[in-house]
Amino acid sequence: MVASPLLYLDACAATPPAAPVLQAMAEHHASAWANPSSLHAAGLAAAELLERSRQELAALLGWDNAQVVFTSGGTEANNLALFGVCRALEPGRLLLTAIEHPAVSAAAIQLSREGWQLQTIPVDNQGLVDLAALEQWLQPPTRLVSIGWANSEVGTVQPMQAIAKLCRGAGVLLHSDAVQAVGQIPLNLHQSQPDLLSISAHKFQGPRGIGALLLKPGLALLSPSAGGGQEGGLRAGTEPVVLAAGLVVALALRHQQQPALAASMASLRDQLRHRLSQVPGLQFTGADQLRLPHHLSLLLQTPGGRPLGGRAAVRALGRRGVAVSSGSACSSGRDAPSPTLLALGYSPAQARAGLRLSLGPWITEKDLEPLPGLLESVLIELAAEAP
Repeated sequence: MVASPLLYLDACAATPPAAPVLQAMAEHHASAWANPSSLHAAGLAAAELLERSRQELAALLGWDNAQVVFTSGGTEANNLALFGVCRALEPGRLLLTAIEHPAVSAAAIQLSREGWQLQTIPVDNQGLVDLAALEQWLQPPTRLVSIGWANSEVGTVQPMQAIAKLCRGAGVLLHSDAVQAVGQIPLNLHQSQPDLLSISAHKFQGPRGIGALLLKPGLALLSPSAGGGQEGGLRAGTEPVVLAAGLVVALALRHQQQPALAASMASLRDQLRHRLSQVPGLQFTGADQLRLPHHLSLLLQTPGGRPLGGRAAVRALGRRGVAVSSGSACSSGRDAPSPTLLALGYSPAQARAGLRLSLGPWITEKDLEPLPGLLESVLIELAAEAP
């Protein structure tokens, strides 16, 4: 059994399910456990809950007429968006930024092997997309743009309204991986609506193993899976009815908590940033203003400026009862330079020195009091061990 960490600061990787979510799911397990494709009473009850969850999710996101496809999480939603769109079209050009999540960048690389031209749009040293470069590349044969709404590693939030306007003006489809943004910031989909949007429940205290792809009505996708034709023919397999309901309960709870929650998280984050700024050897990364309210990202180094390993710091903090990460949770197991930090202009050594702190509603100001001292002791330890 894994002991509970003293201080859990890895909300961008996963969040603990909220108590109301677990309670609602337990109730749904008792009444909607059947296969929603079955025509008997138990199956119809499950089907009714699934469709109600679909409608409520679209309404919560302010996109009432969206087609909602439930998936196993953000990775599958991103894969369905890219493979579904591109394999339904003649190969053309696909645009994405240099700081996309591996679920997007790896899918794009596979599509390049299938005849698609892959063009990477640069970002500045804060991680913000170069809008002039994007506009330049929104010419034929560009057919799809995929840009994450918020970056998991450095916390930067993209100007999605401006991005969506450029793509609409050029008649190019836009997909956004909004996994890190949904539940944290208002998305303003009336003004910034992409053609496809990916989300994942475990980033906002919903259950793990459920996400969704929202897409505009009538958009043609080619399903990557074969089977019984569930989810409008786009995702074969018996639908996870109770998980879908849990996703909706979690997002509804976050909507009730906002905007007070975001303001509270930003206040805690800023207080922590001020205290960490006094620790020798820490350098902040990402945008100062356009960033997730619960997110801090750092580079670790000696007072003299020599980079220190982010993964080693994660392990050292773990021994002290603090849970953090050294980058995207889906790639932090590899001791390689972070592609995101390299894209922001950092050296390979610096790109191995990243650390991410992401807060959640379970965190209080008192919880964070020991962190600067703990982090300072870790830097001293790593500097002494470094060759």
